[in-house]
Amino acid sequence: MILKTLFSQLFTRPATNRFPAKYMPKSVVGFLGRVKEGKATLVPPVPVPPKFRGKIAYDREKCIGCQLCIRVCPAKVIEFLPEEKKIRMHVARCTFCAQCVDACPVDALAASPDFLLSATDRSSAALTVE
Repeated sequence: MILKTLFSQLFTRPATNRFPAKYMPKSVVGFLGRVKEGKATLVPPVPVPPKFRGKIAYDREKCIGCQLCIRVCPAKVIEFLPEEKKIRMHVARCTFCAQCVDACPVDALAASPDFLLSATDRSSAALTVE
């Protein structure tokens, strides 16, 4: 039984679409994007619902270095920089629970609507918030 399922999965196409937008099927391009010079792009970005928990935005000027966000983060995303009394966030590990946003007493952290965060390097500048 399991071998039959295994072999059937080996020879069928995946049910999901590949990311990024250049792999969108033609039937979706008209709905979500436009084709320019043979490449599909998302236009406008996909609308997000109210209170969407996307990439965490950090306001360094507001941060007082209290480290409450570090204590509540279940994924250990936030690193304290003692020489600056500021934080660094590694977004590649984030589960987007926004507990850090709720814990921040000075509103230095906020959930942004950004969700297109794919990158090939986990330590890239796009996946690090300082």
